[in-house]
Amino acid sequence: MSTKSALLFTYREAEVQASRDRLSLLPDKRRALFMAERGRVDFVYNTAALEGNPFTYPEVKTLLDGITVGGHKLTDLEQVLRLNRALSHLIGLVKENKFQFDAKTACEIQGIVACDEALTWGKFRDGGVEIGGTSYKPPKAENLAEIFARGEQALNAMDDPIFKAFLIFLWGSLNQFFYDGNKRTSRFLANGVLMSTGFPPVMIQAKDQLAYNQVMTRFYDSQEGTEALVWFYEYYRERIAGLGFDVPPML
Repeated sequence: MSTKSALLFTYREAEVQASRDRLSLLPDKRRALFMAERGRVDFVYNTAALEGNPFTYPEVKTLLDGITVGGHKLTDLEQVLRLNRALSHLIGLVKENKFQFDAKTACEIQGIVACDEALTWGKFRDGGVEIGGTSYKPPKAENLAEIFARGEQALNAMDDPIFKAFLIFLWGSLNQFFYDGNKRTSRFLANGVLMSTGFPPVMIQAKDQLAYNQVMTRFYDSQEGTEALVWFYEYYRERIAGLGFDVPPML
């Protein structure tokens, strides 16, 4: 079975390859983990903001410093704290060389991200879900285990970790393995792949939410990933430029 068949979406290889070729990085796991720790507040704030969480950046920083922040619903506060715990869990796995892209890890991360938020957490959904803004219908619950197993096998056979990470994000978001927290879980899994192979984590900024949502909606509608993959490559390349991963020019 081809990678595209296993992932249940297509992409135009020549166009995606052109974006892959424009990104040339030197892996540095220590630096990647340092960036994740140093950018913790940024990551938690932006990830929460993409979910519509009203916490501001200063409020997230204050909360992560251990100081109570008033004026918000408890559910919003708990969402921020769960994202912080999930990031700590992921960083710990990567530091200890224990990160693996598999169903167990996906369920562990979703169980942190969506605890008390989703209908169930820490396991695949057992019923149907819908995605707002699109007519696309995610797979039936009874097919999820097989879909994940096929995707896991195809993705783990890939030797390009950056491409693998972006495909994981799109695949997890499209197939909606859980009742909630699918995009968050998929981004954590993608970043686990990136950091464990020495590349910096990807983070979508809140200010880019409209462009990101539009790209994802078109992806859901078409199950054609070329535009989304090219967008992620260009976004990632711009975000990490000058952070110490660039291949030095030939003398």
